Amino acid sequence: MSEIVSTTATLTGRELRDALRSRWFLMYTIAFAALGLAVSYVSAANVGGGLAGFGRTSAGLVNLVLLVVPLMSLTAGAGTIASDRERGMLLYLLAQPITRTELLLGKFIGLALTLVCSICLGFGVVAAVLAWSGSATHPASLFQLAGLTVALALAMLSVGILLSTFARRTSVAIASAVFLWLAFVFVSDLGLMAGAMTFKLPIEQLFGWSMVNPLQVFKMWALRSVDASLDVLGPAGLYVEQTCGRSLGAIFAAALCAWTVCPLLVASLLFRRRSAV
Repeated sequence: MSEIVSTTATLTGRELRDALRSRWFLMYTIAFAALGLAVSYVSAANVGGGLAGFGRTSAGLVNLVLLVVPLMSLTAGAGTIASDRERGMLLYLLAQPITRTELLLGKFIGLALTLVCSICLGFGVVAAVLAWSGSATHPASLFQLAGLTVALALAMLSVGILLSTFARRTSVAIASAVFLWLAFVFVSDLGLMAGAMTFKLPIEQLFGWSMVNPLQVFKMWALRSVDASLDVLGPAGLYVEQTCGRSLGAIFAAALCAWTVCPLLVASLLFRRRSAV
């Protein structure tokens, strides 16, 4: 058991160092922090300008997270195994005294730590600038949103790694990740709206289909965390609030955990059977 932990930790360190030295880490961190500050200015536009408080900024950041973080996580995961396979590095790694499960787990943990660093730095810059500017001093909602953002990032990273086990070329893996990101962000919302209007879906079925999309799960959980209410989602939000009540948090947590664990397990099974070239 200690050998497995040691090997996984070594692989995690390698993946973490490679990711931190890559351009995408710096690019996404700077972009996320800059866009977060821009959202704060936009949120404050109706209250006399300047930087909005923590609560208002957290509400504005929800939509920003829905666009940036899934794309960042999906592409990071999709490129990891496919890139090593394309460069021939995967053959070299598997020639070492390690198992494929250890390699996959090490890559996942290393990239997960990188994403956590990027997200925390982005939120940290926003929080520091807001505090320095003398904005509201109740950052609890921002910290809650950061935690939920990490949960979403881990789920999307797991899906990205699953895509990477299929692809033999990095370009194919990245393209598949971008297509899936578009489907999660845009197609699912439009599909739910069209289905609700065309098939007259009951509210409980509409909520059930929403739970299939991890981005919708994050959105509902984040809005409830920031506003303590799902009224903004209309009748479906009111129905869920009244029906599930205090168990909503556990339901959302279970859904995101399933989106993290299940794709990773499937990726592990496929990776054992796939050729290294």
